[in-house]
Amino acid sequence: MKNEGIEGTERFLSPDKGRGLRAVRHFAVGELVFACPAYSYVLTVNERGAHCEHCFTRREDLFKCGKCKQAYYCNVDCQRGDWPMHKLECVAMCTHGENWCPSETVRLVSRIIMKQRVTTERTPSERLLLLKEFESHLDKMDSEKEEMNQADIAALHHFYSKHISDLPDDQALTELFAQVNCNGFTIEDEELSHLGSAVFPDVALMNHSCSPNVIVTYKGTVAEVRAVKEINPGEEIFNSYIDLLYPTEDRKERLLDSYFFLCQCTECTTKSKDKAKMEIRKLSSPPEPEEIKSMVHYAKNVIEEFRRAKHYKTPSELLEMCELSLEKMGAIFADTNVYMLHMMYQAMGVCLYMQDWDGAMSYGEKIVYPYSVHYPPYSLNVASMYLKLGRLYLGLEKKTQGVKALKKALAVMEIAHGKDHHYVAEVKREIEEQK
Repeated sequence: MKNEGIEGTERFLSPDKGRGLRAVRHFAVGELVFACPAYSYVLTVNERGAHCEHCFTRREDLFKCGKCKQAYYCNVDCQRGDWPMHKLECVAMCTHGENWCPSETVRLVSRIIMKQRVTTERTPSERLLLLKEFESHLDKMDSEKEEMNQADIAALHHFYSKHISDLPDDQALTELFAQVNCNGFTIEDEELSHLGSAVFPDVALMNHSCSPNVIVTYKGTVAEVRAVKEINPGEEIFNSYIDLLYPTEDRKERLLDSYFFLCQCTECTTKSKDKAKMEIRKLSSPPEPEEIKSMVHYAKNVIEEFRRAKHYKTPSELLEMCELSLEKMGAIFADTNVYMLHMMYQAMGVCLYMQDWDGAMSYGEKIVYPYSVHYPPYSLNVASMYLKLGRLYLGLEKKTQGVKALKKALAVMEIAHGKDHHYVAEVKREIEEQK
């Protein structure tokens, strides 16, 4: 396939950012800028049996691979379509049995290696950027990242070396893992649940902004890039690489740690939303700056501690951890403070897992309005929160509130996912059923 480019856009050299993507025509809010099929992708292990391994369709009547009994498909066509990629994993899973446990990144890299062996021409996902052009930033990696990279390489050898002849040497693998870690995407559903990992080279060409003018959503294993602001000819097209809830310093830290650059976007230079994001509780005697600083330090630590605790604590222990941290932070932070919202969101997730619907609803109600203030318009985080809340309300027979919340989710989703997306059709059907 020759380099045909993407209509309405062009690759260019962006000042201070290196290569980027810009518009050569006008794009209206909600308009599809471009779609990009995955170069390579993998369904997360937790969604096996619920989604088709090949097309990521969510359905209940999937049938499983007769050999490994772990991969599920819509039909024979999907199974055949996936076989060039699945056959490697199928044999490896049969060989290792219950001991088969490579990370998602390792699984994705093994598929990329297989794809590179049979693909000599530019693929439909590389109209503007080739996968081999990905930045690896190897020179900027700290020892912790290098160790993780080496552990992934060891796992690749352990699980796949018998099944992939002539694996690339360690230098090439080090670079490939670094490229995937820097440029990979996580595919998520309408409630932002993790479905899998993929590489979309053309999507990776876009630079980051904390005030993006496009949003990336997924239709199966295809990434769709839609305008969330008016984009004029000559303007650069910006995506966001990170969760935009947090204040400027947090975002800068995250971007530097994961993507090795210092963000200089308008949002980062003006810090226009930081005051609202860091709202302090109205008290008769306001806390001292040192007290606030100390509480921010505590909040960041507890967020990290909770992330680790998910792997070994029980749901009730996790909920207690959320409640205790909210009580402590609440002495200084207002309920709309992003650190409070973070722990409320975690608590809501635990309540949903424990099927404590009332608990989940009460947290969701506290989160949803501040989210719509802190996030940019047409945010998937806002849409997914209204969606979760709407479905909770309907489950608890609060019909009026449920429909109202679903309609708010729909207003965002029609712009972010497009009016013809099956997720949008699903939500419309849920609203119709309440009439």
